[in-house]
Amino acid sequence: MRTSARIALIHAVQVAIQPVEDAFVKLWPEARRINLFDDSLSLDRERDGELTEMMTKRIHALADYAFQAGANGVLYTCSAFGEAIEAAKKKHAAPILKPNEAMFEEALAYGARVGMLATFEPSVASMQVEFEAAARAQGRRVDLQTICIPEAMAALKGGDEARHNRLLADAALRLTGCDALMLAHFSTSRAAAAVAEMANCPVLTSPSSAVLRLRRAIEHARSPALEH
Repeated sequence: MRTSARIALIHAVQVAIQPVEDAFVKLWPEARRINLFDDSLSLDRERDGELTEMMTKRIHALADYAFQAGANGVLYTCSAFGEAIEAAKKKHAAPILKPNEAMFEEALAYGARVGMLATFEPSVASMQVEFEAAARAQGRRVDLQTICIPEAMAALKGGDEARHNRLLADAALRLTGCDALMLAHFSTSRAAAAVAEMANCPVLTSPSSAVLRLRRAIEHARSPALEH
């Protein structure tokens, strides 16, 4: 009997771990998860202000290690390393997923006016570029409105989840006329209920979108070829 899929979750911030674990429990509980955690990546990314060649090598090395450990697929949970993850995807045949690519495509299905709430400033520019690239790939023109609330991340890291959620909910009131609203990071998904109370459009979270996308990719890759 075939065993359940083994999924490697690669984290650069501790606050991203629980949201993705919760998403797996809800949406793909039979998946066997392994967690690789290097919080120096996020610290170095914030310090340097850019994605360096050495950081890219480290991102690739984590994917290499995950597959050496028997992973059937990899999900990165930190949104500040998109270009490095994209390059890592080209090295491996097995599925590798960037944190937000599934959520971006889901948001585009709702319409052209999309809001995004972020809390980690170094990731914002690259996420905007990725979202616009996803829109161009579909031949779409989009209006992306982004608000970054770094004090919410500070509150969360300080153990004040209620303040984190409240700050994001308050910021949602400033995003009007949106077809969908994205919570930019895995860590911000814990504010989904609070934000939904303030928003007048669907609220999307990256963990849920990513887990569902990865599950489909793994199950498709592992399914026997159809007879014709």
